[in-house]
Amino acid sequence: MQDTQKPIINSPYSSDSSDSSASQNFVANTEKNQMRDLFAKEALAQIPKILTLLDRNPHSPSYGCFDRNFWHYKIIDFPSGMAQEFVLPLALAYNLDIPNNTYYLQEMIYKWVEAGILYAARTAHSDGSCDDYFPFERASGATAFSLLAGIESYQILGLNNYKILSFFEKRADWLVSHYESGKLANHEALIVLCLELLTKLLETSKWDTAKAERRERLLSWQSQEGWFTEYSGFDPGYHTLTISCLARIYQLNPGEKLKNSITKAVELAAQFIHPDGSYGGEYASRNTYNFFPHGFELVGKWLPSALSINDQFLVGLKKGLTPCYADDHIIGHHTWNYFLAWRDFVTERPDIVSRDVASIWLKEAQILIKRRPGTELYVSMNKGGVFKLFRDKNLVASDTHLSLQVRNGKKIINAVSHLSGDYDVKISQDELTISGNMGWAKQTQMSPIKLIILRLVMLTFGRFFPNLIRKILQKMLITGKQDAPFLFSRHFKYEDEIWYITDELSAKSWSGVMSAGIGSDQTSIYVVMSRTFQINQLQPWHDLTTEIKKLSPGQPLRIERKF
Repeated sequence: MQDTQKPIINSPYSSDSSDSSASQNFVANTEKNQMRDLFAKEALAQIPKILTLLDRNPHSPSYGCFDRNFWHYKIIDFPSGMAQEFVLPLALAYNLDIPNNTYYLQEMIYKWVEAGILYAARTAHSDGSCDDYFPFERASGATAFSLLAGIESYQILGLNNYKILSFFEKRADWLVSHYESGKLANHEALIVLCLELLTKLLETSKWDTAKAERRERLLSWQSQEGWFTEYSGFDPGYHTLTISCLARIYQLNPGEKLKNSITKAVELAAQFIHPDGSYGGEYASRNTYNFFPHGFELVGKWLPSALSINDQFLVGLKKGLTPCYADDHIIGHHTWNYFLAWRDFVTERPDIVSRDVASIWLKEAQILIKRRPGTELYVSMNKGGVFKLFRDKNLVASDTHLSLQVRNGKKIINAVSHLSGDYDVKISQDELTISGNMGWAKQTQMSPIKLIILRLVMLTFGRFFPNLIRKILQKMLITGKQDAPFLFSRHFKYEDEIWYITDELSAKSWSGVMSAGIGSDQTSIYVVMSRTFQINQLQPWHDLTTEIKKLSPGQPLRIERKF
């Protein structure tokens, strides 16, 4: 590896003041403050749907429930506890004097938020936990998200309700004693934040030891490269949610170790704001385009470069490059975070300066960023070479690698090259090669029989072992890889300011292959926040079926492209 190939650096930006572009203002401060309203506009646009999801009838037995599939359509047999998180965006819409905010200080919004918190308390398990995807699941994520939303909403509205406070305490006690399967740093950060907020709200010291232990546990999950573990890898999207929580924790309970951890995390996040203002994608461990801006505003008060991350993201937001999260289950997360980013927006902001033209190799995360004048290439090495390529601040290629539809008896299954795996990787100054086996995509679907079995299991012994059930489902839907009988090799070469990409795929026989191609946004593991639509996904499918059909047994498929 030559000297220009750098590990993670201290700042994502060049400090060369002689650079003419560095001396130009990105936009004037007044214009930046106008950009602030983009956060509020995006958040306010989600409120009508959130209110549609809510049972607003005070005489209904499910008054305050945000799971419309349960209370209105009646197509599921229990309400998702995660849905009660939606009280927070409503509380913020009620509380914030935003331009054109129809919901500001509306009495009914106030009442509906309180009803939502009370419904969460009424439908919780006796230990304070709640379910998300199946009965008696006792989901840490849903329990933590909805508790955070409840605490924040309670304080925003200035409620005074002993029943609600008792519920908060019980839910926090459960989170303190519960450890979910898998390492999800964003969940752990949410739990610590809930404990910090409740400690102050209830004026108690009962969780001081637990807070310290869970906080140290979370910080121990940060790699030397700055990222926090999500299952077994790095996802820039969830990383921003963890930063958002850590920034709030630091506000409530500052410490030098935490500050250093946040600084390192923010400096890494800055590397994943793409030149067009988009963020993250399928090259990450959990395939998300998540971006939670609030933490960068808070950190920006003492680390100004964090504000430049949000300023670049706002450029993408203005261009419509943010993904759509407006489905029934995930609409809440970004809505409240955007509101908070608007509320805590820092008015004095630094100029964005040119990014350092240097390559970054995150060996632990297995992500390589190759920067050349005018181009940026983001490659996931442990996902077979999934990549995004930008030229002159525009996306020119989003590639989630080779995919095959294969007939196996009466079934049609999918072999993909983007599942996490132990691939052979070679990196040099202007070339990189990734090779290995394709894997069978995870395409498990529910059926009436499977749902009946799951219900029977959870209504009997499964309710006593929810973590075991969750672990089994994680293995089926998320972790692990089963090799397919196809070998691939992907080669990148930079020459004369052009990226040349060559794919080669080999197999003993092509007889079962029905279709082949390369897509811009294919993923094959289950992640709640993935598979959202983003405008750059309009890139056409690269159909290779005709080429595959021409191959003789044992003859490799070879595709050469240049960008």
